[in-house]
Amino acid sequence: MQKHFLAVVADEAKAVLYTHETRSGPLSRWQSFENSTAHSKNADLESDRGGRSFDSHGQGRHSMTSDKKTPKQQAATVFAKRIAHEIAADVNSGRCRAYALIAAPRFLGELRDALAVTTSVEPYVSIDKDVVAREPNVIAGLLADARRN
Repeated sequence: MQKHFLAVVADEAKAVLYTHETRSGPLSRWQSFENSTAHSKNADLESDRGGRSFDSHGQGRHSMTSDKKTPKQQAATVFAKRIAHEIAADVNSGRCRAYALIAAPRFLGELRDALAVTTSVEPYVSIDKDVVAREPNVIAGLLADARRN
C-alpha cells in the first residue's frame, strides 16, 4: 500500500483531489467530482414558493416561506458531504498520511463541517482561496507558502 499526502481543492461546483508522496512533492491528479446543480438558478430548482396566508385570529397576513437554505445551498451541503466521505475513506484506510484543504471561502466552512462528521483527523493546512480551476503548480505553490508561514 503506497502512502501519500492528499490535497483537496474545491468550490461548490467542482472538487479535485491530488496526491503527492511528500508534502513538498509534485501533485498528481487523483479524482475529481462535479456538482452540476451549482450552475443552476435557484428558480429552476424550486418547485414552488410558499404563498401568503391570513392569521386565524385578527387581520394579519404573512408569507408562508421559511428562512431555510436555498436549493443551491442544500446541493452544496450534499456535495461537501460527498467530498468529505472520499477524504475520510482515504484517511481512515491508512493510505493517506495527511491532507490539505484549499477551498473557496464561501465553501470552506461547509466542507469543514462535513469533515468534522466523517473524520477526526484535521487538515495539516487549510487555505481559503478559489483556485479549483488553476494548474497543479499554482496549488503546489500555495501549499509551499502555507508550510513556510
